[in-house]
Amino acid sequence: MGRMVGVRHDRAMRVFVTGASGFVGGHLVEHLVRKGHDVRAMARSDRSAELARRYGATPVRCDLDDVRPEHLAECDAVIHAAARAEEWGTKDEFERANVDGTTRVLEAARRAGVRRFVHVGTEAAIFAGRDLVDVDERAPYPTSSPYLYGVTKAEAERRVLAASAPGFETLSIRPRLVWGTRDTTVLPAVLRMAETGRFAWLDGGRVRTSATHVHNIAHALELALTRGRPGNAYFVADAETHTMRDFLSQLADAAAGVELGTRNVPSSLARPLARVVESVWRTLGLRSTPPMTRFAIDMMSSTVTVSTKKARDELGYAPIVTYQDGLEELRAERRKARSTTTTASVPAS
Repeated sequence: MGRMVGVRHDRAMRVFVTGASGFVGGHLVEHLVRKGHDVRAMARSDRSAELARRYGATPVRCDLDDVRPEHLAECDAVIHAAARAEEWGTKDEFERANVDGTTRVLEAARRAGVRRFVHVGTEAAIFAGRDLVDVDERAPYPTSSPYLYGVTKAEAERRVLAASAPGFETLSIRPRLVWGTRDTTVLPAVLRMAETGRFAWLDGGRVRTSATHVHNIAHALELALTRGRPGNAYFVADAETHTMRDFLSQLADAAAGVELGTRNVPSSLARPLARVVESVWRTLGLRSTPPMTRFAIDMMSSTVTVSTKKARDELGYAPIVTYQDGLEELRAERRKARSTTTTASVPAS
């Protein structure tokens, strides 16, 4: 049994969650509510407020640009899940959301007397376009990186961890490749490419990857409310690693019954091509996302596996959902959607 750091207690906490209408944030809110916590959710729009209520939280109307201490009044902890996670955008857009937004939430939490601040980080903060094999938290941030998402998430994490002090403890939880029901990023993009005939494996999909089921990251974030060493980051992931081909093929089949095929492109061709495409987009000032980006191509053609030993030892983390259970949940969601569609299409007698 590893060493766990922090005081464990079972009383319900009042937790303020940013990004609660998103993929991770929505599942996190539902998890915290099931565990008996009182959840307040940042809501920047009527839609966000309605989703927060649906997930069981009390919406608080504010956003990353105007969050103030009074919005976090009487909260014990903050879990900051909001971020710009798109693969494309301007430097200003990424910095405004990921760096400036995090700094505002962090300062509002400190001034509101919040005791613990948990940041949702990412392995992309240390990714520089090369393989990361069984990497742990000792890996440094890159000295330079072309990926605006990774650069700004790294800077946000630096600020969060540096702010830790007695009475205001900060941690960062780093999942790798989050998946599960209601995914709005990875799987939908893969399925869109498959449906339009644009999907291709890079190097045959042979690279290996860690992944984190959305219920497992929600579990880890709840653990971080009371465990872990302040000022530290923790990788979390599922127990298994996979080849990219096995992982995406099984997700696409479970969620949509889609076969991804065998089309293949060598990364030695795709990587330089993505750089050319990005250069054209920036030169022309195009606002749309290019058909291929450096971040997506480089990440999909690199082995990225993470060690969760530190999280197991200090947070008491262990996955609560297995890979097979996660796939079955996707299948069940698909069956439910199909049944709903079928029922809706039957005319009333």
